[in-house]
Amino acid sequence: MLSRRVGVQHVEAVEDAVQSALMAALESWTTAGPPDNRSAWLYRVAHNRLVGDLRQRAGRSRILERHGEQAEQALREVDMPGDAPAVFLPGEVEDSLLRMLFVCCDDAIPEPSQLVFALKTLCGFGVEEIALRLFTSEANVYKRLGRARSRLQTLPSIPDELSGEQYAVRLPAVHKVLYLLFTEGYLSSHAQHAIRRELCDEAIRLTTLLAEHPVGQGPQTFALLSLMHLHVARMTSRQDGAGGLLLLEEQDRSLWDRQQIQVGLEWLARSAQGDAFSRYHAEAGIAAEHCLAPSFEETRWERVVECYALLEHAAPSAIHRLNRAVAVAQWQGPAAGLAVVEGFDPPTWLAGSYLWAAVLADLHGRCGNTAAADRHRDAALELAPTDALRQLLKRRLGSRDGD
Repeated sequence: MLSRRVGVQHVEAVEDAVQSALMAALESWTTAGPPDNRSAWLYRVAHNRLVGDLRQRAGRSRILERHGEQAEQALREVDMPGDAPAVFLPGEVEDSLLRMLFVCCDDAIPEPSQLVFALKTLCGFGVEEIALRLFTSEANVYKRLGRARSRLQTLPSIPDELSGEQYAVRLPAVHKVLYLLFTEGYLSSHAQHAIRRELCDEAIRLTTLLAEHPVGQGPQTFALLSLMHLHVARMTSRQDGAGGLLLLEEQDRSLWDRQQIQVGLEWLARSAQGDAFSRYHAEAGIAAEHCLAPSFEETRWERVVECYALLEHAAPSAIHRLNRAVAVAQWQGPAAGLAVVEGFDPPTWLAGSYLWAAVLADLHGRCGNTAAADRHRDAALELAPTDALRQLLKRRLGSRDGD
């Protein structure tokens, strides 16, 4: 809301103002108790801090000299009462966060920088979390963040409403941000929280708004929303009593949310309209096969393998090949699964991931290749980003004496 008022080129000042408001709340609410309307309190404090900061940095006269009438309009907007109703144009995305996702996914910004900026600034990800999720280094995250901010600083003080064409061009990037937001919630890289339900819920909320709005109504959005619901349906069964992660074959299927599964299947059916097919269709298809299987052993693994093959075609990636190998191993045995990745030279980002090592350790172990299994197992445990994942891998890959 604040960025919409003063322009996204001031996003760093906005971030500082919001942090200041949160710190003020921590101090004030602890002693005096929270106000009746907490959101309005936070907004007003952040708004006042932002106004003071912008004036202190540049001063009204210097802003006017540099930006003329545009800056005058920005300052008038800043001075408006904090509870003034927002005015939206016909067809405009009314949710502030969802609209900002479209603003930040400017196609003039390289896609990797779009994702980094949106995840960091709008979704609250830390640099380490982004690096792990995008299979890159923290240094690259900072570089991409800088590129995005440099571009956004060139935008008008108060961005005009995006055109229909701009929404359409930016929609795929918004899909990716929402997908990554959900993924981080479903299998978190956070050291203390293996699952972050609040991120999943927010991703579903935003994707639902997108699916119900003309700018986002379409097969890809519907498939993405289906995927989210089908995964959330199994959320309760993914952890044991101590908070540890459970393997799919260990989960109590009676805990799965059948209503969520039904909602997911309904969105999947809606996504089948037209000829469009995306990675989200393939992944939702895989999730549906798991949700509909009576047991792990009775899963239609041949259909899962087929979906992974379609996924590789729709969105070529070494990680999809790796997942297909796992599914093939369940269908035709570990040797067949190993053959899928045998002789394959993984890209650096995957070769240095615990995922590659863990799958090879599992397949070699099931084939009786003890030495290779132990070597890859050790690498997987060393590369695992969280203790929850490390414990899961130990249980899946077995333990050596002394572990």
